[in-house]
Amino acid sequence: MTELEFEALRAFLKARSGLALSPDKRYLVESRLTSVCTRFKIESLSRLVWEIKSGRSSALENATIEAMTTNETFFFRDKAPFDLFQDVLLPRYIKERATSRRLRIWCAAASTGQEPYSLAMLLKEAAARMPGWQIDIVATDISNEVLEKARVGVYNQFEVQRGLPIRLMVKYFTQKGEQWQIAPEIRSMVDFRYLNLIEDFSRLGQFDIVYCRNVLIYFDTPTKANVLRRIAQLMPADGSLVLGASETILGITDTLTLDSAYRGLYGKSASGTGTTRPALAGIR
Repeated sequence: MTELEFEALRAFLKARSGLALSPDKRYLVESRLTSVCTRFKIESLSRLVWEIKSGRSSALENATIEAMTTNETFFFRDKAPFDLFQDVLLPRYIKERATSRRLRIWCAAASTGQEPYSLAMLLKEAAARMPGWQIDIVATDISNEVLEKARVGVYNQFEVQRGLPIRLMVKYFTQKGEQWQIAPEIRSMVDFRYLNLIEDFSRLGQFDIVYCRNVLIYFDTPTKANVLRRIAQLMPADGSLVLGASETILGITDTLTLDSAYRGLYGKSASGTGTTRPALAGIR
């Protein structure tokens, strides 16, 4: 693959998925796209780039994007965002949505489903405090392959042991040979949908809580600003956005505001100035 071909591939990935691949990531392209060449019986990466530029195969284009997308995830990843949900956000919205008894949650870049299923299990554990509530969990990703795995909800031993408390594994999973499948009652709580974050997602509707973790790091600043602005548009005045530990809105957008007490938690900015939001009641 020549330098020009590599640049053409970078441009394609940026335009189609928002992925801002740095010039030093050529090794990553070569390691991940070799399997795509094998699958589509393409003799070289140079030929793969040519085929993509020709626009003759949407299947090849999608496979290339999926191969370059990072799908690292596990149950209760980083723990703190789930403690935040259980101890701060859920009590808050149980109180503030007591009349409507409806809560909508969006997990963007949900990968193979561990994040939305982690939230679903916490909600199931809190069911006694929420009788008659309508709970909607929408989980989206750009990869149809990982979405299919998520919908089935089958994970290997390593995946269920990685971050999942043994109590919840015993309660909500059934062993099938060397695999573990999450219970139908948890699977039915999550609506998995294909979504490209750089495209319009207003059709998803409004969400009280949005988890958009560890995906903005792959975008350049203008793309981050655009995605964050459109997420804010889907949030009510008291909505909450949870980002990854290494992600921030500072210097990127003024449509959201930092919560003063909890790392990674943001609310909608009423004035558009991006000032710090007062701390929520709950754990510190």
